[in-house]
Amino acid sequence: MRVLSLSDQIVPFLYSPQVRRRFNGVDLVIGCGDLAYYYLEYVLNALDTPLFFVRGNHDKIVEYSVEGQRTAPHGGVDLHRRTYNHKGLLMAGVEGSLRYRPGPYQYTQQNMWAHVFTLLPGLFANRLVHGRFLDVLITHSPPVGIHDAADLPHQGIKAFRWLISVFQPSYYFHGHIHIYRPDTITETRLGRTQVINTFGYRETVIDHEMPRTF
Repeated sequence: MRVLSLSDQIVPFLYSPQVRRRFNGVDLVIGCGDLAYYYLEYVLNALDTPLFFVRGNHDKIVEYSVEGQRTAPHGGVDLHRRTYNHKGLLMAGVEGSLRYRPGPYQYTQQNMWAHVFTLLPGLFANRLVHGRFLDVLITHSPPVGIHDAADLPHQGIKAFRWLISVFQPSYYFHGHIHIYRPDTITETRLGRTQVINTFGYRETVIDHEMPRTF
């Protein structure tokens, strides 16, 4: 399965007809936060493929544009505090960053633990029905100790590190950490989980076979 993941920065050629030529055949679009709703909506419509997203700390409650008001990208699925089965791909997500100023989609470490705990019934149901807990985790912030930074806004989330250590999804996509140097580490393996910083955009081929249609 080919996945196009996006976060934090609008890439001009993705917001143009070029996206159809470059990413024709992508099976899934993932939004990891801090992107305009109209931008995500454009990409999902241009590629005619499902979009799953979480919000970042810079996302707006209401986005205003010449096309009217949006509170989310139309047609996308918000994964915050949800588990979701997309054609056999088991997904879950948590939005936001650590709270460092007044504003939406910011939480304490304790809040993040609460968000993660809301996922547990769905994860255990996945294990019972499908024999595994989770395939893909989507968050805005990174887990503590992986791709994070020392300053409060960019510190990693303790609950996310625990979640991937215990439930071992195959892939974990996050944003929030901007990449300014070519030697910045953007992929890290923890156990069975490949943790991917998707700043800007990343195309990833994940190990999941889409069901055939006839």
